[in-house]
Amino acid sequence: MSQRVLAGLSGRIAGGALFLGGAGWIAQQAIYNVEPGHRAVVFDRFRGVMTDVHREGTHFVVPLIQWPIIFDARTRPRSVPTVAQTKDVQQVQITLRVLSRPEDEFLPRLYDQYGEDYDERVLPSILTEVMKATVAQHDAEQLLSQREQISRDIREDLTERARNFHIIIDDVAITHLLYSPDFAKAIEDKQVAQQLAERAKFVVFKAEQEKRAAVIEAEGESEAATLFSKAVSKSGSAMLEVRRIEAAREIAATLAASGNVTYLPQGNNVLLN
Repeated sequence: MSQRVLAGLSGRIAGGALFLGGAGWIAQQAIYNVEPGHRAVVFDRFRGVMTDVHREGTHFVVPLIQWPIIFDARTRPRSVPTVAQTKDVQQVQITLRVLSRPEDEFLPRLYDQYGEDYDERVLPSILTEVMKATVAQHDAEQLLSQREQISRDIREDLTERARNFHIIIDDVAITHLLYSPDFAKAIEDKQVAQQLAERAKFVVFKAEQEKRAAVIEAEGESEAATLFSKAVSKSGSAMLEVRRIEAAREIAATLAASGNVTYLPQGNNVLLN
């Protein structure tokens, strides 16, 4: 009798443990968390992708029938290299860096049409398309001189194009620009020639300024001589005496400042040892 009781009791314990384990597994499968910056879409075995988008927090699903697909909804960088042809038929290698993120409310449609790696499927193709179309409208030299403007043009076109796929473009920048070796050498030679031309222009400008200064100085001296002649003719020798006194004063000041000058009295005999 005791063996039957023990067997029944052990069976009940095993059944209870199995029940608790199954209940715990079901509870674990029914609860999931969405981390900050992420969104969740639920797939149902019978109804397909649900239209609701779940934000950060704890959510519930029906175990074995539903399960969540987690998306990173934060802005993420992506660099896409491509080869494009300019308006003047030059091959250019361009690398474009793009910051993008999905439109949250359209995540179910993105998953249904393109899968979890929707950005891998969509962004490279539209980036290449927009870059080639924009670069083809500019000459190779304009890519250097108007780089910021071309980046803005690419951003506007890419933003409009990505909107059709429910992707938001936050920023676009050209990070790498490489020409063919021959064209790069031609650009370098042109820049050197421009620098030499600017230097020659500066030399000519400097010579003209020096010439103009010499003319102004000569005109000033001529004007001063004319004024001096008028002053002499008006005041007679008085003007010359004034100039002579000023010259003598300057000579005396110079001699007084010199330590190698000795003054001797006039008209007296002085014995020097």
